[in-house]
Amino acid sequence: MLQTPRLDVTVAGAEANVAVALAHFGHDARVASVLPDNVLGRAALGELRRHGVDVRGVAWGDGRMGLYFLSQGAVRRPSEILYDRADSAFALAPDRAKVELGDADWFHVSGVTPALNRGAADAAIAAARAARARRVPVSFDGNYRSKLWETWRDEAPGILRQLFEQADIIFGDERDIGLVLGQRFEQTSAEERRARAAAAAFQAFPTLTRIASTTRVAHSVEAQDYGAVMFTRSTSHQLAAVPLSGIVDRVGTGDTFAAGVIHGLLTGEEDEAALKFGLAAACLKHSLPGDFFTLSADDVRAAMEDEGLDVKR
Repeated sequence: MLQTPRLDVTVAGAEANVAVALAHFGHDARVASVLPDNVLGRAALGELRRHGVDVRGVAWGDGRMGLYFLSQGAVRRPSEILYDRADSAFALAPDRAKVELGDADWFHVSGVTPALNRGAADAAIAAARAARARRVPVSFDGNYRSKLWETWRDEAPGILRQLFEQADIIFGDERDIGLVLGQRFEQTSAEERRARAAAAAFQAFPTLTRIASTTRVAHSVEAQDYGAVMFTRSTSHQLAAVPLSGIVDRVGTGDTFAAGVIHGLLTGEEDEAALKFGLAAACLKHSLPGDFFTLSADDVRAAMEDEGLDVKR
């Protein structure tokens, strides 16, 4: 990590990434969180506000700013993340976050939040249950991070299962489903494994209507093939992988994909069209440094229509 004396600072976070992308797509997006009342907390709040995210759901609390450090990979060396989130303001008092559903059209939470500690897990589950009680659609991104769960990994399946039980749509693949259900999907092809896992999830979780995930084949850090798939209870949609080269930053692409699919569904698109928009947005995110997706829905549609690479004047 310290091969360079310089650290580039950006604001990031799984749910925050989704909120920022949705704001750039033209939606009203609000985050609920807890930040320390210091220069780092205020800077994070200001950055969210700068991207059009409603921050009235953010509370101030004791503790520090949760951090993570990303060492960018190159050629055959993968990128690596070091988490430093213990005793953050959010981890110490997650119940202070102001989850005010009001007239919300959607609620989104990720598996990073419950991985912090039992209090954060309880807060995430309570918020998802409150959304379901109000008939607000719930999306859950599995986002399993073994480094965050390592001190209490045995409890992860039971906690994540409670979030699966509240979800209308899961962003995850056969690994996330296998972890929650305690099953191994060992079919010959990746397509068969995903299909078997989706069938098992639909059987286990009656509220679940959709499962969406990306697919990735990495030839090197800078060259990868990126596709997407969605399962419903009656159909499936598989999008051919897009070859990506010269990747700038792949961190945050899954959150952008989730935001793109949510955008499509919120605007009345059919499942396949929503999936295509999510994949196009996620492909574009590979060209942007940092976690946030800062392009508009028009930019995504232009990429889908392949308007070329001439300078836009």
